[in-house]
Amino acid sequence: MKSRKNAYVSLHIAVFLFGFTAILGRLIELTELEIVWYRVLLTSFSLLFIPGLLREVRSMKRKEIAHLAGIGLLVVSHWVCFYGSIKYSNVTVALSVLSTTAFFTAIFEPLFFASRVKKQEIFLGALIIPGMYLIFHFGKLYLTGIILSLVAALLASIFTILNRKKVKQHSPMAMTFVELSAGWVFLSLLVPAYRSYFPGAHFAPSASDFAWLLVLALLCTTLAYSLALGSLRKVSAFTFNISINLEPVYGIIMAAILFRENEYINPAFYLGTAIILAAIFIHVFMEYRAGRQAMKKN
Repeated sequence: MKSRKNAYVSLHIAVFLFGFTAILGRLIELTELEIVWYRVLLTSFSLLFIPGLLREVRSMKRKEIAHLAGIGLLVVSHWVCFYGSIKYSNVTVALSVLSTTAFFTAIFEPLFFASRVKKQEIFLGALIIPGMYLIFHFGKLYLTGIILSLVAALLASIFTILNRKKVKQHSPMAMTFVELSAGWVFLSLLVPAYRSYFPGAHFAPSASDFAWLLVLALLCTTLAYSLALGSLRKVSAFTFNISINLEPVYGIIMAAILFRENEYINPAFYLGTAIILAAIFIHVFMEYRAGRQAMKKN
């Protein structure tokens, strides 16, 4: 019971840090691919200083490394879509739509694990649909950003489920290193084509951008990602993703304080976001009640 409680604490620290990544995405004056390229490069480099990490990576079978590398491609693609959403809309829109990750997870997790579909998870996932309708209907000005964030949510649900299958076999830090290193190689291969389509990409951050990139890499990725992966040892992928939906709460509040984004968003858009976030608290209540009932039986 205590270990699961610690897992929830670690998860919510990670969620807060993830929420701040959206703020950094707006503060950093680089394109979405440039941001992610530096993020995974600095993060991967920082992980090299962890004692025993390379030894653990070398002990992995080639097939396992290939699987983790594939997950890494999904992770970096998710980040590129997410930061693209911020660039084409704003922090509030990107984070609100990202909450649909729970809906995708409720659909895909039983397929990946060949398990029984839980009616309450489908219900909570379906609860997001009217919220998404309001977001799409009253957020037409940010349509490109909404679509990019929706793709980011789909990718997040898939790589979280896949990570849950792997996290019991390897340490979170070793997994993070393999995934992000592979993601960096993948993005580097895309750079020439990317620069031809987006001539404004220059890959030369200013001093302030580089400082924010360090915060993004060391605190919001190295620390947050390892805490999040570690928590997956004790919580389900659905619980993980519905907790991740607290990320918009932190991010939207910070965006309202720092950028006054609340002045440019239709109230109906916030209603849609509130409906999505309501699923989080319903889930928390259901988990609490189920835990209490299990304790009484024991």
